[in-house]
Amino acid sequence: MNIQEIIAKKRDSKQLDKNEIEYFVREYTNGEITDYHAAALIMAICINGMTEEEIANLTISMANSGEKLDLSKISENVVDKHSTGGVGDKITLILMPIIASIGIPVAKMSGRGLGITGGTIDKLKSIPGYNTDLSVSQFIENVQNIGISLIGQTENIVPADKKIYALRDAIACTKSIPLIASSIMSKKIASGANKIVLDVTVGSGAFMKTKQEAESLARCMNKIGKMVDKETVSIITNMDEPLGYAIGNNLEVKEAIDCLRGHIPEDVKEIVETMGAYMIYLSGYNKNINENIEMVREAIYSRKAFNKFLELVENQGGDISYIKDPSKFEKSKFVIPILSEETGYVKRIDAEIVGSVSRYLGAGRVNKEDDIDYTAGILLNKKSGDYVEVGEALAYINTNDEAKTKGALINLVKAFEITNRKVSKNKTVIEILTK
Repeated sequence: MNIQEIIAKKRDSKQLDKNEIEYFVREYTNGEITDYHAAALIMAICINGMTEEEIANLTISMANSGEKLDLSKISENVVDKHSTGGVGDKITLILMPIIASIGIPVAKMSGRGLGITGGTIDKLKSIPGYNTDLSVSQFIENVQNIGISLIGQTENIVPADKKIYALRDAIACTKSIPLIASSIMSKKIASGANKIVLDVTVGSGAFMKTKQEAESLARCMNKIGKMVDKETVSIITNMDEPLGYAIGNNLEVKEAIDCLRGHIPEDVKEIVETMGAYMIYLSGYNKNINENIEMVREAIYSRKAFNKFLELVENQGGDISYIKDPSKFEKSKFVIPILSEETGYVKRIDAEIVGSVSRYLGAGRVNKEDDIDYTAGILLNKKSGDYVEVGEALAYINTNDEAKTKGALINLVKAFEITNRKVSKNKTVIEILTK
């Protein structure tokens, strides 16, 4: 088989067969196909797209490129969740202890942040002592012992995706539905879950900028799930505005702790309740969505979920005194308010600008190898629909680099659009796709 012939075939908008896709994934992962050949094929896919059959074959080939976990010892049904990425997205930190506290086992591998979107693993690493690098056997043992484990993705899970994703990022091919869908679903398949709930974000702070794009991606992933016998539900959520009030690693951990103690912002609450209800539904624990929402609420307000989070952190080496008293978390040297220059109502907060400024302050990475500042980020003081007066704080920047404060102030104020008319808050959950 010849990689140049495969490239030419996709260049000419022809369908690749299963063997050709398997050959590309296997040989590129093994280093037999060069980056420049792979880049040519990925660009052709990005431009010309793929059929449903091609996407399914690409997903399965990627999932088979490394180790696949067997979680059948944990439960007959293992439910996983995944977000396509956003700004201020701390849902995993809140939702997974809730699900585990209800009695549904949680075995989740998460990733690091890249670009303006934060990563769950970076947030967990901001908890002193927390170990995200467990072996697969330790991971499974933890779930069997306490019902939950949250770790980083192991090197042997979907190595093809690591190489292809890095190349996509380098050649500006991240925004491709076939490539996004196969990347996400290959990791979910290899991670051992047989039921999947997807948070497909849409808006300025997401990969998908329009509802139509988000629906296309969601339907594509649902179809892949059906083809590989993984029941999948996609929930489309609004990412025009950051989620919650905190953007940045330990800032988001502190907000997640507040949420688990019952002080939960409405936008976060809407996603947690909806995703939680469908995770419970897919697990087979209860098939009534409204009753499941009540279970999620009860887990929060009874403190069962908070106690499960404590148990998770302690079990993985974290210092739970920080969870019990979040004021112990290290703070940035410089915490500076962004003051409103107008009186009125907040009409919009551009999530893309907020995410970019947060990354600039040190909370995120430009390149994969970059170090991050766990204390850096942004704390919003106002959300869309809120009333603000001249001189009142819209947000606070947090950084240890004084030289960055001026640029951050100038750019962050551009994220806020103020109007003199009262603004109604937008719904966070836009659509639920079960097929």
